[in-house]
Amino acid sequence: MYDPRLPAEAFHAHLPPEVRWKADNYNHLMEQPTLFYAVTLTLALLGADAGLNAGLAWAYVALRIAHSLVQATVNAVVLRFGLFMAATLVLLLMSLRAAMALL
Repeated sequence: MYDPRLPAEAFHAHLPPEVRWKADNYNHLMEQPTLFYAVTLTLALLGADAGLNAGLAWAYVALRIAHSLVQATVNAVVLRFGLFMAATLVLLLMSLRAAMALL
């Protein structure tokens, strides 16, 4: 039986890896993508939501979907890291473009 006073790591240690992968992926979707939402909303409100910015946004979404599928199924860390870094670079570029549009 699980003791609710124990830290979450103790509970996770009893879960099968395939279940932890999905839980970890859900947690990851609450981290970096929240910045994506803010940047995308900023670009939309500034009227800079077409062309390259729209393409970058869709590229980010596609990369994060691919990242989620890899993490939730095979959890190949090297592939996951590559997808994460590609998505991070796209988000960085979007953030810079939003900052330039704002200024």
